[in-house]
Amino acid sequence: MKTFTCGDVVAGCREVFTAADSDGILAQVSGHARYDHGLPDVPADLVGQVLLAIRESA
Repeated sequence: MKTFTCGDVVAGCREVFTAADSDGILAQVSGHARYDHGLPDVPADLVGQVLLAIRESA
């Protein structure tokens, strides 16, 4: 399993995402970015930051 904490990339955000793989995390983060952060499209550099911040979870 993988985990991503949005606050690792966007200061002050407390959302945490868990999925089987990075693609699952990115799918969840895409919707979160759209609805909670007002980003209709996630820029490539932000996707890169998210991928670097994804961690293995127990």
